[in-house]
Amino acid sequence: MTASTADAEAGSWSLRSAEAGRRWLGRLGPAAGLVLVVLTFALLSDAPARYLSPFNLRIVLSQTAIVAVGAIGMTAIIVSGGIDLSVGAVIALTGVITALTLGAGWPPLLAVAAAVLAGGAVGFVNGLLVTGLRVVPFIATLGMLGVARGVAKWLAGEQAVDVAPNPVNDLLVTVPRQRWMVLAPGVWLTIGLAIVAAFVLRNTVFGRRVFALGSNEHAARAMGIDTGRLTRLTYALAGLLFGLAGVMQMSRLRQGDPTVANGAELDIIAAVVIGGGSLSGGEGSILGSMIGALIMAFLRNGCQQMGWPNYIQEIIIGAIIVLAVALDRLRARAAEHA
Repeated sequence: MTASTADAEAGSWSLRSAEAGRRWLGRLGPAAGLVLVVLTFALLSDAPARYLSPFNLRIVLSQTAIVAVGAIGMTAIIVSGGIDLSVGAVIALTGVITALTLGAGWPPLLAVAAAVLAGGAVGFVNGLLVTGLRVVPFIATLGMLGVARGVAKWLAGEQAVDVAPNPVNDLLVTVPRQRWMVLAPGVWLTIGLAIVAAFVLRNTVFGRRVFALGSNEHAARAMGIDTGRLTRLTYALAGLLFGLAGVMQMSRLRQGDPTVANGAELDIIAAVVIGGGSLSGGEGSILGSMIGALIMAFLRNGCQQMGWPNYIQEIIIGAIIVLAVALDRLRARAAEHA
């Protein structure tokens, strides 16, 4: 073996080691952040045992479910190189649709299906705006945020739509009715969806193409991938999950409120970015996004336990979003120079 060959092999091994180190850091970083948040509030709390009690943990997990379901769909969009700012408005819209259809006497499953499909339709329209009119995702979904919120208020008559107790609430209500379930049904549903989505994103042709699209759209097109159709499909599938999150929100509030979930898009996008997703596309994982959603939930719960006012929560969460995006950019620059 010549000296030049040995040097080349050493350099290649060094690059592989650095890349492996970055991957492990990306996987362990969100988990370490979650542990840090939980321990910090446990130590600051006057009653650490209450903060870490099974009862409070069940509450946190129940509060996480809606953001986590939204983050599953947002992960696919962000991995593909897009973004969706309309998710909060879609949650409000589909919650109103669920309440109205239940109030009109629709069977619960049909009411849920109508709301979920409405979310998918909004997502498909977002995809059409991005691929057909070539509107950048930020602007297209920002416009849809206003449209969906306005339609929700119009359908609801600018007031909350109350619904009587029904099987939808029994299925997704925050507090479980059967003790043997331990966690709320909505939490189990979220866990199941996360497992399926993680498998699809990592082990199917669709998932691999989504990563290819986010990494380099021109290269993906050169490989024969119909990037327009893939983008529309990604937004539509995410919209279905946003619609389901709207159903869960309605079941939690027991009413369809057109003003609900205002700003939820920030929590959902933050969960994905904190979990290792890159706003540049091509990076992200369902597990990381679920950990990110838990971090957001524990932050809010900890602030409430401490009795801090809401504006303190917003300042902390805003700072964390900026920090997460800054770390993402630093990680991207390190990868470019490696």
